[in-house]
Amino acid sequence: MVDVADKLAYFQAITGLDDPDLCTEILAAHGWDLELAISSFTSTNVVPQDISTAETTSAAGDGFGGSVASNLESRRGVSERSEQTANEVARPGLAWKLVTLPISVVSGSLGLITGAIGLGLWAAGGVISYSMGMIGLGPGSGRTGESARLVPLSAAASEATDFVAAFERDYGSRRPNFVSEGFMDALQRSRNEFKLMFVYLHSPDHLDSPLFCEQTLCSETLAAFVNENFVPWGGSIRASEGFKMSNSLKASRFPFCAIVMAATNQRIALLQQVEGPKSPEEMLMILQKVLEESAPVLVAARLDAEERRNNTRLREEQDAAYRAALEADQARERQWREEQERLEREAAEAERKRKEEEETRERAAREAAEKEAALAKMRHEKALSLGAEPEKGPNVTQVLVRFPTGERKERRFHSTATIQSLYDYVDSLGCLEVENYSLVSNFPRVIYGPEKLSLTLNEAGLHPQASLFVELN
Repeated sequence: MVDVADKLAYFQAITGLDDPDLCTEILAAHGWDLELAISSFTSTNVVPQDISTAETTSAAGDGFGGSVASNLESRRGVSERSEQTANEVARPGLAWKLVTLPISVVSGSLGLITGAIGLGLWAAGGVISYSMGMIGLGPGSGRTGESARLVPLSAAASEATDFVAAFERDYGSRRPNFVSEGFMDALQRSRNEFKLMFVYLHSPDHLDSPLFCEQTLCSETLAAFVNENFVPWGGSIRASEGFKMSNSLKASRFPFCAIVMAATNQRIALLQQVEGPKSPEEMLMILQKVLEESAPVLVAARLDAEERRNNTRLREEQDAAYRAALEADQARERQWREEQERLEREAAEAERKRKEEEETRERAAREAAEKEAALAKMRHEKALSLGAEPEKGPNVTQVLVRFPTGERKERRFHSTATIQSLYDYVDSLGCLEVENYSLVSNFPRVIYGPEKLSLTLNEAGLHPQASLFVELN
């Protein structure tokens, strides 16, 4: 667990408050919950303090940021920069600085950090640094999966989206295309695209901010140049991440812009910072200068990445060729045996199918014969149940039945015979190949379905004569 002194020191470093008694009171009021205290403070106190320019540091590494550090190390030693005046802009490339990102910004993109965090102090003189140590929690600690995230990823992205929407609402759509992502995600985007990152920290309460945004940032020439050559990211110092980045970058005057690139170990290389209002021409000259000086580093990083991709692809191709040759040898070894097994299986399968087809034919013939015999028996039984056809008379009904094929059949029935007798008559004729049908009269249309089978012809209104047709269901 982080002790009280470390929590107090880290809270002072994040918030910029120098009074330890005040910091102690704030932390105590929030139950010494560091995350809650910082979130509460940054949501109500967003004006960054006037802090000095960070001391130049160097770091060893590899990849995109490593090439920056090694390039700086070879070009010049570590030296301190003097304090700049309020309206002075440092010449590009003369003092690239490696700036350590605040833990809240880093953890917002890295995700949940399990365990206690060892926090370093921000050194006097403006050197920004922190150290983060991971201590595993044992089963008896009583806290598993504890998160050290201060700014969740969703919160950082939400802040960036809100800033872009507010900027476009206030200053129009002709602007740098600020990405709607958290700072670390935007930094990773710049790394992947081999571009520098253009950072703008917006102070809504500063008198120079509106004019700078309208005339400089929204200048068609400058906006197009930034969009083409940089990954733009903006944040308001009223928001949590924007405020913490202003502390990290030592923003002492607004409007504030910076050109950074990804380094190693959660660090960024600060290539240029521009404080105070500037014209579009001045900004364009500064950006072009930084871009020219950084071009060899970006090209080297791109070539290095391409070389790594090519080497990886070559290894994959060699591995694939080896695996293909090995599989071909194994396939040739198995081929004869598999061919023999296949022939045996095919022969067995052919014999099985022959027997199945023979059995199927026999079964079908047997079932057809049985069905035909059953139908013949059923027709015979129904014909017997009808009895002899009665002679014409007042109580005899003449019935005409028309089949779907156009065939007609006539028969006389006693008027007391039921509708079921008509169905038995049709069944006994054997003119239909289906069993599901209905007897229907046309005018009026009446379907003599199952519910009317018990009605007599007289009750059904079919006496003295009726004309019915068979309707297949």
